[in-house]
Amino acid sequence: MKPFGFFHLKGIGGQIAVLVLASTVALHLVVTTAFLMIRPDRPETPPDGAHQLTDAALLLGSARPEERPRLIADLARAFPRLDIETLAPGTAVVVEDNESLHLRGLHRHLGRGYKMVQLAPGGDAHRIGVELPDGTMIAGHVENGPHPWLWGAPWLITLMTAFICITVLGLWAARALAAPLSAFAETAENFSLDGTAEPLPERGPEEIRLVARALNRMHERIARLMSDRTKMLAAISHDLRTPITRLRLRAEFIEDEGNRKRMLVDLDQMRSMLESVLSLLRNDRKIEAVTLVDIASTLQLIADQFGDMGHVVHYDGPASATAAARPDDLHRGVTNLVENAVRFGAEVTIRLDVSGTSLVIDVEDDGPGISDARKQEMLEPFVRGDDARTMDDSTGFGLGLSIARAISLAHGGELSLHDRQPHGLIVRMQLPIWQQPRLAAQVAA
Repeated sequence: MKPFGFFHLKGIGGQIAVLVLASTVALHLVVTTAFLMIRPDRPETPPDGAHQLTDAALLLGSARPEERPRLIADLARAFPRLDIETLAPGTAVVVEDNESLHLRGLHRHLGRGYKMVQLAPGGDAHRIGVELPDGTMIAGHVENGPHPWLWGAPWLITLMTAFICITVLGLWAARALAAPLSAFAETAENFSLDGTAEPLPERGPEEIRLVARALNRMHERIARLMSDRTKMLAAISHDLRTPITRLRLRAEFIEDEGNRKRMLVDLDQMRSMLESVLSLLRNDRKIEAVTLVDIASTLQLIADQFGDMGHVVHYDGPASATAAARPDDLHRGVTNLVENAVRFGAEVTIRLDVSGTSLVIDVEDDGPGISDARKQEMLEPFVRGDDARTMDDSTGFGLGLSIARAISLAHGGELSLHDRQPHGLIVRMQLPIWQQPRLAAQVAA
């Protein structure tokens, strides 16, 4: 790690550090400006009544004692609401000996030599006493006024500024981290191997760009790996078809009827296995287009096809039901389910239920069923059923359910296994009707 790499401006740490520093500087500037505009240590202009009382106290304090009665009478006529008067010594009832915040503001306006005291209150007015430098006490009513200092206090401005800075920092950090993570989740959800998915945009802080670049490279490696695997299997299948064909031709000349039939069965099984594997791992770039399909007609056709082969397969559902799907994929998926059903059951029913924005295709058989412990396992490739559902090695390769599940997921749906009463299995394919389906390549891996 580079020294002081945390403060690299292209990274999340450096950007957050810069934002914190800028917020701290802005906070100090706001507090300093508020302190200069509203200085608690400078003389303040008191409210109107208090202003009159302090001016009167200054005037009386500078006058000679014999002139004060005349001045008090003049002040009483000029400011009748002030109700100014001279108090005899010992008659003042002091409510508050120490000076309150309000009294300290008046005292700063008067200066030294004067003393402010809070006398007994009266109604909505405060009676304030002012002791002059020579000890004479005068009193006057000062009405209660608003205290704008509360809202203009530096501590409140500091608190509000800090709250705004922290909020901005939190919102920015949350957006800077949540937006790329949401993009990563969306890209992972739409992951495909056909080359149509857009790569993650490599923008934002350096850490986010590194993660996006790594995910894009991982996507390329996975796509290349899957493509190489499919090509390899296709090549193996092509190369194996020739010797299988030669072996089949040679098997026809075997005189022993029993050995010839067993060898032909083995060769057919090998060929079927190759076709099934290629069906599961087909080329992801040859994806069928989504079109409007009459699902009911497709299911009825599948039931008729198996009926023609001598199986008892019924269709139960509406006469017509249209949905957005890939017709060949859907036909192949349901056909795989019916093949499994007729292999282990004597009677099969294909049910179609359309409700709201989804449709449900149930393939029911009256066979032995599958235990609950193995239902999820049976959806994996190359996993065969238990002994009750497996007749012999030639019955299947464990790919029918996995292929049907991949087709269901490619349509934006799901495949699940359920018990049928009194016995048997229900394979349920639940598909959306109008929802845009995901690409089959998303589940081919």
